[in-house]
Amino acid sequence: MRKRRFSVFTGSGSALPTRRIENREFAERRFFLDYGRPLDPVDNPRIVQKLQDITGITERRYAADDVLASDLGAAAAARALDDAGTDPETLDYIVVAHNFGDVRPCHARLDLVPTLAARIKEKLRIRNPWCVAYDLPFGCPGWLQGVIQADYFLRSGDADRALVIGAETLSRVSDPHDRDGMIYADGAGAAVLEVLEVPTPVGILGHATRSDTFEHARLLAMGPSYDPACAPDRLFLKMHGRKVYEYAVQHVPEVVRESLRRTDLGLTDVAKILLHQANEKMDRSILHRLFRLYGLDEIPTGIMPMTISWLGNSSVATLPTLFDVIRRGSMEGQALAPDDIVVFASVGAGMNINSLVYRHP
Repeated sequence: MRKRRFSVFTGSGSALPTRRIENREFAERRFFLDYGRPLDPVDNPRIVQKLQDITGITERRYAADDVLASDLGAAAAARALDDAGTDPETLDYIVVAHNFGDVRPCHARLDLVPTLAARIKEKLRIRNPWCVAYDLPFGCPGWLQGVIQADYFLRSGDADRALVIGAETLSRVSDPHDRDGMIYADGAGAAVLEVLEVPTPVGILGHATRSDTFEHARLLAMGPSYDPACAPDRLFLKMHGRKVYEYAVQHVPEVVRESLRRTDLGLTDVAKILLHQANEKMDRSILHRLFRLYGLDEIPTGIMPMTISWLGNSSVATLPTLFDVIRRGSMEGQALAPDDIVVFASVGAGMNINSLVYRHP
């Protein structure tokens, strides 16, 4: 039987900042509505509790002041390479997903030159000039899109191994006076992909991606602080939360279904669904609508593991971090068995959605 090239995860790693920010730390925060009207601080406990009820977040991680996104990315990458037992000099590609570059804690100016991929390759002390390192800004689905691109490189024969990293410090681009800012977190995750030549499909089986810019390009965008006293030229991440929620619940299940259709698999074949950790209520609504699309009423217990309650939303880092936590057996009641079908899916700024189907070796 003829052997074919498949892309398989051989290692994973994550870098979680040690600084834990619990919800109670927002109790004294001064919040404003989007037109500059201050909210009464007496309402803060109710505001914080409502956020927890909707998103499931009880705490999140912020990077130390002397740590940048590229530092987190390099740490996660080193752990993934060690986990895979891969010599960094043999990498053909390093793809780094992020959206804001290295942002320092004192200001929200973006630092993108050189690229984060170049910085991380330097931090890993890789000499090989044929190891191509580049950045991928694609909103929250960036890490998964990097995996999709790496899969094309590997299956084509252009490469044998790639390192895909997602790193972000959203705490430094979130408006401290915007209630949505409580969602965001910092972190990094990484995975090594290598070619496996076998006759039976394994690893990445297929994927699907869509970009809805015509009507939805600016559901997440940069804008000034809600506090009128802040400098108007200092920009922060802003979100039309309700519209993002509605968009995601409608379209993410459709993209997941399309990725499964391309692999001739159905939802009943799936053992795990790993969704971008944006909002617990939204993710559960996505899951329920996905099952309804297949005419299924019963959702298997544990099919959608979550880390958002203790890690918050770290954008491109949520999926690789979630995957790493499960692979390492660090999440109670969650594990991957040989031949398990795993669906990865993400949604974010752009608006972009992607989904990938993976058979665990």
